Amino acid sequence: MSELNIVVPRTLDLLQSRKSGSAKRMKGPGPSAEQLRTLIACASRVPDHGKLTPWRFVVFEGDARAAFGEVLVRALKSSEPDASEERIAQERGRFLRAPTIVAVVSRVREGIPIPEWEQVLSAGAVCQTLCIAAHAMGFVANWITEWCAYHPEVREAMGLKSGERIAGFIYLGHPAEPVTDRPRPEFDKIVRRWTAPHGS
Repeated sequence: MSELNIVVPRTLDLLQSRKSGSAKRMKGPGPSAEQLRTLIACASRVPDHGKLTPWRFVVFEGDARAAFGEVLVRALKSSEPDASEERIAQERGRFLRAPTIVAVVSRVREGIPIPEWEQVLSAGAVCQTLCIAAHAMGFVANWITEWCAYHPEVREAMGLKSGERIAGFIYLGHPAEPVTDRPRPEFDKIVRRWTAPHGS
């Protein structure tokens, strides 16, 4: 059997076995510095019309996760002054749920021939490729946003500029318990073959 015949089934098996693991049920260790560089290098190889690199990464590890939890608490209190102690504790520990969190920031350039939608889609491809690469490396990943991705104080604390949005927070770690799969859509329910109209 040729090398190609061996690699292709393994790649397809990898893609068909990928599933999200809950950020609430992760444990360490997270990626090493070298592994993280590899993950981001893989995520950076997505289609990018115009070679704009319309995305960047912000990494949260170690004590920075707890420090960012205080940012989340301040943002929460500014929006919900009557937030319960339970809710405050939840936000304080939000980024402690996983050993590593990578924020993918979408950067849209306006006034150029490349449509904004294509630039946003490229950032989405970065998020998905990062999840696939993490799966290939033996980690579990969870791509989520939640309220904090849209809060102006959180965006400011992360240094987001005009035209930038958070495409996702990618939580990376190992599953603290077996990861169950969800039902997947049936082929015939999501695929339709186009045919030319009669008389055309």
